[in-house]
Amino acid sequence: MRCTAKLLNLVGARANHLAALEPSDADWYANLLWLDRRKCLLLAHTGTLFSVFAADVRKADLLPLGSLVARLIQRELRAEGLPLDTFGNLDPNGVELAKTASRNVLGYMNEIARQCEYAIAESGGLGRCDIERLNGELRRHLHLSRQPPGYFVPIDLVRARSRRTARSRK
Repeated sequence: MRCTAKLLNLVGARANHLAALEPSDADWYANLLWLDRRKCLLLAHTGTLFSVFAADVRKADLLPLGSLVARLIQRELRAEGLPLDTFGNLDPNGVELAKTASRNVLGYMNEIARQCEYAIAESGGLGRCDIERLNGELRRHLHLSRQPPGYFVPIDLVRARSRRTARSRK
């Protein structure tokens, strides 16, 4: 789990306890957002930008981070009708914290965070926002890529990945 400095600071992760992992398309990124004066968590899968937004999280919810992250990702996979192993085994005890490694992913996450801000403001605040609907919309947002085909939609990438995984099991 590659975390922004804000999140690492909140969970009390020290630099000497962070994993030194090579960047991978299998990485998950996590960012702490402040919306309507509440802490929110934004997760994004590096290879697909499958994102998960969780509103009104408390520091106690984030400790240990692996449990919350695995639960949130599985909840959103269920909501999309995808197998729970779409991203491999989501072992809450196997989560290692690391620093972010890709400015590109952080740029996408900033764009996703802005979408969250707009949707929440349009809803009349965090308390009135349909978070389930927001999560679905985030995964259906068209993103520009530097690589062909040029544009992608995260849920389409995840579904294609899920089909490949299912075929490889047969």
